[in-house]
Amino acid sequence: MKVVLGLVVGAVTVQFLKHGGGRMLAAPALQKTNYRKHRLPTGGGILIVVAILVIEAGRAAFGALGVGDTVDLTIERTEVLFAVFAFGLLGFIDDVLGDDTRTGFRGHIGALRHGEITTGFLKLFGGAGVAVVLVATPGFATGRRLLVDAVLIALAANLANLLDRAPGRTIKAALIAYIPLAVLLGTGPVGLAIAPVMGAAFGLLYDDLKEHLMLGDTGANIIGATLGLGVVLGRGNVSRITALSVLVVANLAAEIWSFSTLIDHVPPLRWLDRLGQRPERRAA
Repeated sequence: MKVVLGLVVGAVTVQFLKHGGGRMLAAPALQKTNYRKHRLPTGGGILIVVAILVIEAGRAAFGALGVGDTVDLTIERTEVLFAVFAFGLLGFIDDVLGDDTRTGFRGHIGALRHGEITTGFLKLFGGAGVAVVLVATPGFATGRRLLVDAVLIALAANLANLLDRAPGRTIKAALIAYIPLAVLLGTGPVGLAIAPVMGAAFGLLYDDLKEHLMLGDTGANIIGATLGLGVVLGRGNVSRITALSVLVVANLAAEIWSFSTLIDHVPPLRWLDRLGQRPERRAA
């Protein structure tokens, strides 16, 4: 019940902020052209950042008044809050300042060889740095544990970005991944910590599908990193190694094949991908 409440609070908060933040989203710096040549706000995931700040501030205020089970900010909530802000910032920089001329690991590494640090490179390798900080908190993790967990979080964030090539795709994939994770985490501290983030993400699904805004790298980064962090904080060695293996394969596959092409060639995936999208997209 507490997890469901966290999901609902996240969804309601992000919708309240979306309706109240119309002027912010309409800023020229956030306007980009989508696949149908329409101009709409990118970086809509910034609403998730603000929503989680509001929710955690509310949790702290109610806790100080003796409302709720805990009166302090747990380490799990602290880590999730840091992940949301750090990965959100890196994604927002890429949404506002980036371009599409360099893509994928090879594109960003190739630019670096020519002395150019792209916003995509900053997002990828900055995300790896953030993941290391998350894994090393509160106690320093040594050896294989530090490497495995940091790479898992960073690759989860990158995979979510790679999937964000069609309206609603990243959030749908996140929902599929989150359901079994939520069951495994239950009402423990990790499950309660990530629930508002996932609720806020799911709260933007309709707006993403109907192209009222683009989730952007800001939102995709946050969603992927939060799911990865949930696995790292809440599951054992076998689960983490399994998740890492899947993420490595998926990220490498994206360097060779287009996810959009693969999805279009598999009828069940194509149906799920286009479910809820505007007719123009389905016709395309």
